[in-house]
Amino acid sequence: MRLVTYSPKSPAHQAPPSSPHAPGGTGPAPRLGVELGDRVVDLAAVAAAAGAELPGDLLGFVRAGQPALDAARALLLEGEPQTWPAGAVHAFHDVTLHAPLRPGKIIGVGLNYVEHVAESHRTLDTARELPDRPVLFSKPATAVTGPGQPILHNGDLTSQLDWECELAVVIGRTAFRVREEDAWDHIFGYSIINDISARDQRRSGQWFFSKGQDSYAPFGPAVVTADELADPLDLKLSLQVNGVTKQDSSTRHMLFRIPRLIADISSGVTLEPGDVIATGSPSGVGAGFVPPQFLRPGDLVEATIEGIGTLANPVVDAR
Repeated sequence: MRLVTYSPKSPAHQAPPSSPHAPGGTGPAPRLGVELGDRVVDLAAVAAAAGAELPGDLLGFVRAGQPALDAARALLLEGEPQTWPAGAVHAFHDVTLHAPLRPGKIIGVGLNYVEHVAESHRTLDTARELPDRPVLFSKPATAVTGPGQPILHNGDLTSQLDWECELAVVIGRTAFRVREEDAWDHIFGYSIINDISARDQRRSGQWFFSKGQDSYAPFGPAVVTADELADPLDLKLSLQVNGVTKQDSSTRHMLFRIPRLIADISSGVTLEPGDVIATGSPSGVGAGFVPPQFLRPGDLVEATIEGIGTLANPVVDAR
């Protein structure tokens, strides 16, 4: 299933001014929907009409586990669309998508593509050698923003705002000290994170402020359940700025693959349902160009991953 968090547009089809997952969000309360072609179907409303109950938000749905997934699939496969309640089905162009959920934790993985290790050594003073364990950092939940929502460029804090298209793994079952061979069982689904970074805000090797500012984790447009992607380790991913391709690679080039990441992180940190792992960026980041290329207000950034979609965000002046 392709699960989205949405709200109906106003009669004038104007999107809310900001994501409800970020501070100051307004607009209708977001709902859990499933994307079916050119329609979005409200799962909780369809369930209620059938005398069942499903959570009305994606985080609650993830936490409800396999029974919720099974119930949703049964409703969609066995139910009759003509019996679904009025207001439960929306044309895709009549809804605004939001960030799918607000994770409890976002764990980023640095230097996880070989060519990115090389360009980072050349331009960002990281080590030349390939890491022998995953390089981990965190982003706060307040960094999350949704599809179409702005990436904030504050010229008082950075002149080196950069992009990184990354496959996001959404955890579905609590994971602690999980073996690699069991890691797949703890995944709910997949999405896209654009790991926005202020390269000039690294502090003594620490990345939190560089990568954790508000709007620095665009997330979406959907969460695709794990059964829908045949091989998450062989997905094309790319990123464009103003229509020009900057990144073009595949998840098959990960240095540490998804099971290793889950095993390594869960060796000491409990992963909970709804947590997100941003699995790292391929080469082609702005800092790697000669001369470097960085984001400016007015730019449009589009991160695309095969089987998931495109996450598009404008860059705006935050001052």
